[in-house]
Amino acid sequence: SCDATQLCNCSSMGLDFIPSGLTGKITVLNLAHNRIKHIRSQDLQQTVNLRVLLLQSNEISSIDEDSFRSLGKLELLDLTNNSLAHLSPAWFGQLSSLQHLHLQGNSYRDLGESSPFSSLRNLSSLHLGNPWFSTIRQRNFEGIELLDRLWIDGGNLSRYELGSLKLIQNINHMIINIRNIKVFSAIVKDLLQAITWLEVIQIEFRTPAEMQPLRDMSSSSTKKISFKQALLTDATVPEIVSILEDMPKLVELELVDCRFLGTGRWKMQLQANQSHTLRVLTIEKLSIEEFYLFTDLKDVEGLLSPLTKITVENTKVFLVPCSLSKRLWALEYLDLSANLLGDQSLEHSACRGGWPSLQTLNLSQNSLSDLKMTGRSLSHLRKLTLLDISQNNFGDIPDVCQWPKHLKYLNLSGTQIPKVTTCIPATLEVLDVSANKLKEFVLQLPFLKELYLTKNQLKALPGAAPIPNLVAMSIRSNKLNSFSREEFESFRKMELLDASDNNFICSCEFLSFIHHQAGIAQVLVGWPDHYVCDSPLAVRGAQVGGVHLSLMECHRSLVVSLICVLVFLAILVLVAVGYKYHAVWYLRMTWAWLQAKRKPKRAPPKDICYDAFVSYSENDSEWVENIMVRELEQACPPFRLCLHKRDFVPGKWIVDNIIDSIEKSHKTLFVLSEHFVQSEWCKYELDFSHFRLFDENNDAAILVLLEPIQSKAIPKRFCKLRKIMNTKTYLEWPLEEDQQERFWENLKGALKS
Repeated sequence: SCDATQLCNCSSMGLDFIPSGLTGKITVLNLAHNRIKHIRSQDLQQTVNLRVLLLQSNEISSIDEDSFRSLGKLELLDLTNNSLAHLSPAWFGQLSSLQHLHLQGNSYRDLGESSPFSSLRNLSSLHLGNPWFSTIRQRNFEGIELLDRLWIDGGNLSRYELGSLKLIQNINHMIINIRNIKVFSAIVKDLLQAITWLEVIQIEFRTPAEMQPLRDMSSSSTKKISFKQALLTDATVPEIVSILEDMPKLVELELVDCRFLGTGRWKMQLQANQSHTLRVLTIEKLSIEEFYLFTDLKDVEGLLSPLTKITVENTKVFLVPCSLSKRLWALEYLDLSANLLGDQSLEHSACRGGWPSLQTLNLSQNSLSDLKMTGRSLSHLRKLTLLDISQNNFGDIPDVCQWPKHLKYLNLSGTQIPKVTTCIPATLEVLDVSANKLKEFVLQLPFLKELYLTKNQLKALPGAAPIPNLVAMSIRSNKLNSFSREEFESFRKMELLDASDNNFICSCEFLSFIHHQAGIAQVLVGWPDHYVCDSPLAVRGAQVGGVHLSLMECHRSLVVSLICVLVFLAILVLVAVGYKYHAVWYLRMTWAWLQAKRKPKRAPPKDICYDAFVSYSENDSEWVENIMVRELEQACPPFRLCLHKRDFVPGKWIVDNIIDSIEKSHKTLFVLSEHFVQSEWCKYELDFSHFRLFDENNDAAILVLLEPIQSKAIPKRFCKLRKIMNTKTYLEWPLEEDQQERFWENLKGALKS
């Protein structure tokens, strides 16, 4: 399970224990998602160079005190989602290099009487807590002074001893999942000057009384506060605003996946004092249950005026009041993606005088449908340089549009446009028209540096002359199959061309002329990794050099011709070998035998038509037809014989005729001679009679030796027939006339038996 970098992935293998044989070469060991219950002292004794140990999602309930004593170089230990009922300081005593410790999702209720982490001097991130975690004591965090990230999952945390976290002097990012307001307030008091970014999950502020403990935050040095999955009401929003605007260093406020109960009619007058530091507001997936009754936000206009960056994403915004837009005099970045803005509401939201400093505007995934009206609504934004209106449903595109004069970046991807026209502003430096229905790109854009045409229907590269300053182009997932030399000649400033996932026909000539385009530094063509050439080109982003195309890729026609010749020769050899060793005979006999085995072993009496089926060689036909047939068929009573010349059904496969004739005859009479054993059809008849003889274990076969014949002359594949000749009586045709009468009597007796 280990690769060349000594990363050993043993996750999801159903292990009940840490496998033996781990060596000192291993640096990363992934044992996550197994069924390990216990970690023993000797399990990790040899892994002295281990840097990462992943044990999350097992069933670990006990760890020997000295299990980690050899892991002095360990940097990350993940014990998330196990069954640890307590934490022992002895586990971590020798982990002097440990930087990341994840202990969430276990069953411990507290951290013990002292600090389990006192020896972890290099600890950078610590994840604690579980649904049963209820108590934090004063000494639990001794030895920790600085943390980049502290995550406490304390949904049921009910007891916090003051000063427990005060020993930590600096926490860059603290995440706390807590429902108890008083405990939350106590933690905040201990960390007022220590936290840079505070992220609070699943807290509920329903009444003003619940807000009082947060008053201490007004003196906090926190720069960013995030509320995730929180609950806010009309009664508590003014309190929160009041606290936040007094925070002396707060720069950013974030609300993610929160709920708001109310209509914006605050229970107390919202102070319109402007925060001297707050500049960034992010609201994502805010659920306002009665959003259709929500007010026009006049009360917060003054508070929002100093903001330079606002994101309101996926929050059902259908209108920004013009008065509010005009008050956002400092706004430089506005993201209103995944909302309900339409053409008319955008015109009102972006009214004259609104958003005067705006430079970046994201209106993707809204309900815009008129590209000309969209451009006209935004044309007065003189400072706007970047506009994202992707994933709207514009469809048709007009020939003439109005745009902001200094627009440099335009994203029109996924907008269902069938073509590009002069509606596209000529001032652009970056244009993204990916995921549309474009079949060609013919547009004069003299300043364009980056062009994105991914997932369209182009069959050729755009002309280089209309876009002379192009530096990078992505034309992935189109219908290109080759580049011509002429298409490259004018791309003198091109540094990156991504043309992967197309229908290219690979050839050395193709790669060669791309290689000699001196102005192109990187070309991604997206062939499989082995389709590379000895050039400074790049395939799937990897620079290639010193690697050559295989013979197949370079000389496809020659290789295909050679393969065809080899296949033809192989067929000839197989045919010759098959002919020599009777392969066709074996195949045909196998098929006939399978058919015969499916039929009843003995035909019903009413289907018996002959006394005997006569099997003989054509060279012996004169004796059979002129002597034997006349003697037997003119006897009294006469015998009915089946001869292939006379009684086989015309047009029927000869093998089927043989099988049917044998099945419709009481006996099978073989006239054996040297000619008989050389006849292929006599071999068939022998074989089918051989099947019947041994399937039924009866005396259906009568052997007549027309001339002396050695048993070894019979083919070896009829070994049982040779055995019969050695163990069973057969009739010999006598040359003396006085003995021939007895021969006929014996033969007639055999046929009657």
